[in-house]
Amino acid sequence: MITALGLAGYAGLVGAAVPPLLARARWAHRAPGVAVLAWQGLMVTFVVATVLAVYHLVTAEQHMHDGLVGLLTACGVAADAPAGKASPDFGDALVIAAPLTVLLLPIGWLVRCAWRARRARARQLDLLTLVGEPAPEYGATIVDYDVPAIYCLSGRGSHIVVTQGALDALSEEQLRAVVDHERAHIVGRHHLLKVLVDAFSRAFRGLPLARLAKEQTNLLLEMIADDRALRFHSREVLATAMYEVAAGRVPQVALGAGGSGALIRLRRVLTPQPRPHRAAWLGIVAASVAAPLLPLLVACGP
Repeated sequence: MITALGLAGYAGLVGAAVPPLLARARWAHRAPGVAVLAWQGLMVTFVVATVLAVYHLVTAEQHMHDGLVGLLTACGVAADAPAGKASPDFGDALVIAAPLTVLLLPIGWLVRCAWRARRARARQLDLLTLVGEPAPEYGATIVDYDVPAIYCLSGRGSHIVVTQGALDALSEEQLRAVVDHERAHIVGRHHLLKVLVDAFSRAFRGLPLARLAKEQTNLLLEMIADDRALRFHSREVLATAMYEVAAGRVPQVALGAGGSGALIRLRRVLTPQPRPHRAAWLGIVAASVAAPLLPLLVACGP
């Protein structure tokens, strides 16, 4: 029972107390790639801790000192599992079903969100074949729409979409800066991370970690793309282009240079800050990778 309470407390800490602190951390906007990894680490360690807490809770009397080995034994995986044991009773089924349900909840939402995103992306690509005009000089597709907007549809058959309004509003260099921003999303396969945080937010709806991980990851992915575009274009050019397309609406499945976090990103682009010290962000990376292992160490303890 003590182990179950410890794991539950750790899950509560990760799920409710830590996310607001990470969302307000100043270093996150200076190293967005590291911050995305930190959010992923929190999500994984929350799921692991919750699964193990539920397991120890339902086996509080039957397997008080079995730890993680008890779960493997109940599943018939451990080497010392009885060979000739009769068919599992209700208690054994509960030992397996309760933590498995917690584990399958985010996995099920991940499959559903990935399927829905793929269908939505396919519909958008079909629509582009009807209304879009190829622009090979930009590696993009032009859509006859007056509002300035530029976005990408990542995945198989990825496309960068530019509206006629964006062509009219942006200079040549500004247009290429935003196109490079969108190309960064495609190269980085950011749509996969977007699906992942969307699935987590739906699986654990109402949890501060779920809400903030989705909100912050989407913002940080845009910052990562901004940084890649800044390798080839000046800050003034990119900031002006972002301002012009900030109000443009894009499909939900797409990644666009505008959006609700455009003002934060504009300030960041125009007032650059030094990256965190190498030792600091290496420590954050190490902590993010090690975090999912912590509940495992607790569960395997005596």
